[in-house]
Amino acid sequence: MTIPTKPLLAVLKGEKRAIPPIWLMRQAGRYLPEYRALRADKGGFLDLVYDPDAAAEVTLQPLRRFGFDGAILFSDILIVPYALGMDLTFEAGEGPRLAPPLSEARLADLTPAPGRLEPVYATVDKVARALDPNVTFLGFAGSPWTVATYMVAGRGSREQAEARRLAYRDPEGFGAIIAAVEAMTIDYLSGQIGAGVEAVQLFDSWSGSLSPAQFEQWVIAPTQRIVAGLKARHPDVPVIGFPKGAGGKLPAYAEATGIDAIGVDETVNPEWADAVLPKHMPVQGNLDPLALITGGAALESAVARIISAFRGRPHIFNLGHGILPDAPIAHVEQLLRLVRGGGDRA
Repeated sequence: MTIPTKPLLAVLKGEKRAIPPIWLMRQAGRYLPEYRALRADKGGFLDLVYDPDAAAEVTLQPLRRFGFDGAILFSDILIVPYALGMDLTFEAGEGPRLAPPLSEARLADLTPAPGRLEPVYATVDKVARALDPNVTFLGFAGSPWTVATYMVAGRGSREQAEARRLAYRDPEGFGAIIAAVEAMTIDYLSGQIGAGVEAVQLFDSWSGSLSPAQFEQWVIAPTQRIVAGLKARHPDVPVIGFPKGAGGKLPAYAEATGIDAIGVDETVNPEWADAVLPKHMPVQGNLDPLALITGGAALESAVARIISAFRGRPHIFNLGHGILPDAPIAHVEQLLRLVRGGGDRA
């Protein structure tokens, strides 16, 4: 196998690097003044996502400012249920809304609209043509469990109670929702790859709310089927799995899903993760976003511990979840110096 020259892609293919490549989840977003200015000009969040020129610009903004090793497509995990026929809106201060919620309506009554994915592919094409040749382009989608929680409730919820209740009460009906998300996600990620992304990440933001048995049924099994479907079409494209909140279930997820790399959140002890995860597997993470906001000595200590813990394996430096809107630009710059050896340790 030929190891790519792009640092992030090389690590995803299994190469160990003395200086880990770095990108940040939600690196394109509200903490950047240039993003806030563009969003104010364009209107709402969905207006940005569905304007390929604007979405490409947002994707590229953090690359220009910070020189990250990876670009992450600017989009949203709820594009998949939108393509499955649900109505999608974003209300200021309230977050996304999907209608009709599947706690009140039937999946069979939805009319799939895969054409709603086309503007995202146009964004991918524009970004791929503009990227620095050393930068890896990452696409993404939500994992079926997390996406289904929004589809059932019609909105985000802290405990995902509606989806969990439906999964217990009607596993066949809930399984049909999962299957629909799986099929659309394989097509969606395959379309992103065809348009120019070089690796993809599956976000399972709510996987921590499940019992071990349900985690196996609704997180591990669907992820395995998506990975298998993608590998059948794109065998050389790495897949990163990010099961936030999985905790002690991380090793089972890593072994059973077929993913190429695993993201670990900020609650995971990095030394433990290094000890229990497959030795060959690249690990991504796992700085606490609040340590980034704090900066200074707290950030320096946290970065040093993570780099030390994962020094013996392929490692991509990242946050344990998305960057927060109040993250100071100066602290992101400090993080880059710390990871790349630029002098904050003196």
